[in-house]
Amino acid sequence: MFARSARGREAIEFVPHRRENEHLQVLAVTNFKGGSGKTTTSAHLAQYLALQGYRVLAVDLDPQASLSALLGVLPELNVGHNETLYAAIRYDEDRRPLGDVIRNTYFDGLDLVPGNLELMEFEHTTPKALADGSASDGGAIFFARIASALDDVADDYDVVVIDCPPQLGFLTLSGLCAATSMIVTVHPQMLDVSSMSQFLLMTRDLLGVVRDAGGQLKFDFVRYLLTRYEPQDAPQTKVVALLRNLFDDHVLTNPMVKSAAISDAGLTKQTLYEIGPGNLTRSTYDRAMESLSAVNGEIEELMRAAWGRS
Repeated sequence: MFARSARGREAIEFVPHRRENEHLQVLAVTNFKGGSGKTTTSAHLAQYLALQGYRVLAVDLDPQASLSALLGVLPELNVGHNETLYAAIRYDEDRRPLGDVIRNTYFDGLDLVPGNLELMEFEHTTPKALADGSASDGGAIFFARIASALDDVADDYDVVVIDCPPQLGFLTLSGLCAATSMIVTVHPQMLDVSSMSQFLLMTRDLLGVVRDAGGQLKFDFVRYLLTRYEPQDAPQTKVVALLRNLFDDHVLTNPMVKSAAISDAGLTKQTLYEIGPGNLTRSTYDRAMESLSAVNGEIEELMRAAWGRS
């Protein structure tokens, strides 16, 4: 099967695929455009899955490190040199096992690989490594390095949630090659949909090159998640109808509605699962929580189907 871009062209192949560690589900949350809700989606999904009893590892692949901040780790203060994912995928003698940089969070069942600006080093060192022939140092070429790092800790987790950066660089490509499933966040505005179309076309072309080089690019599922959706907004409703017509059941049935509850929680770097209804009107909190639980529950069911447990 194929996901299709907004131009109707084939974009990304996805068929059932198993890693070396069959039980591990690696979910990449991605889009080319910033502000599409990737980090909010990643944080709430990781916490939801932890609440359901899964052993969850959140990986902050974005140098801006908003996911780390949401999970209580300030990138500029609490993350030092060689303490991000870059430590496990770098090309020199300072490379460390991924387990050395994983941190427990205050959320039971949820661990974190934090991020900070150091992750940008991978974007700078990979072209040099490709040019001088050292790109496979450590046993894996650049697009397989994250998958290789995750294999070292796969027995400790059921699910890995990767918050990808809003760009198609070497980090994102390596994250997508490590993933077994992909969630593409979409804000239902025409400019955002146009940007997503370009993202899908570029992703198809770049991953085609990676596939030709031996990369594994098959996914259990690819789904588009509507974020910051306002059901009463007529233009947004029309955009949603367009997306469902183009992508059919590859658009998640449940959208993530725009809510002041999530925005208010973000002011104190918290999620909806943490803030509780005390500081909000009950109806606002309940409406946001209902939407959030529906979205995350739908993704969980897709994971269970991939495991053959539905």
